Amino acid sequence: MSWSATTEYEAMLAELRERGMGAEMGFGRRPAIIVVDMQRGFVDPRFPLGADAEPQIAAVRELLAVARRRALPVIFATVRYDAGLADTGVWRHKIPANLQLVEGSEQVELDPRLERRPDELLIIKKHASPFFGTTLAAELTGRGVDTLLIAGFTTSGCVRACAVDASAHGFRPIVVREAVGDRRELPHLASLYDIQVKYGDVVSLERALAYLEAVEAPGAPATIAPLRSQGES
Repeated sequence: MSWSATTEYEAMLAELRERGMGAEMGFGRRPAIIVVDMQRGFVDPRFPLGADAEPQIAAVRELLAVARRRALPVIFATVRYDAGLADTGVWRHKIPANLQLVEGSEQVELDPRLERRPDELLIIKKHASPFFGTTLAAELTGRGVDTLLIAGFTTSGCVRACAVDASAHGFRPIVVREAVGDRRELPHLASLYDIQVKYGDVVSLERALAYLEAVEAPGAPATIAPLRSQGES
């Protein structure tokens, strides 16, 4: 994010906070991490929908390392379609490149650097939101989750859709700034702004890691208070 873009972004947030928007939602007591669409088709620039995601993958690996060490829930979500493409719906007309995301193709494979474990839930979705037409909300509720840390691609698409639907389902959406990305800076910044103003919190990787280290592990009494850092979104 350039200095000028950062300055304008912060100025716009400050203005809306004065008008009663963009307040901090804060962390809850029972987090889970969801990694959205970090599959080869989106994070490998060789593919039509792909982008260079090296910095975001590095950030996600840090989040996963802490979550796994502390036995916190980790969830992955990917877009993939059946070979006959009957489950693509009308989205195929807007993004024809989605038709390449077919079961068994390289493009639907998770980036191997994320090293998904067998006990980590994998949500297969057909549209932008990992909540739409899936069991995600029920899975989170069953685990007692109240806070959803969101990482992945793209900020303006499936990450934003995840944040919107997480809020609608009663989970606190926490988007980790360094762990999300897009193909262009403009939609990335606009979506972070939109999420912060209306749907959830956008926080730094440092703050997210501190929260994951401090929160009670599953099965322990829930005593943590929301972590807050003055002046940070």
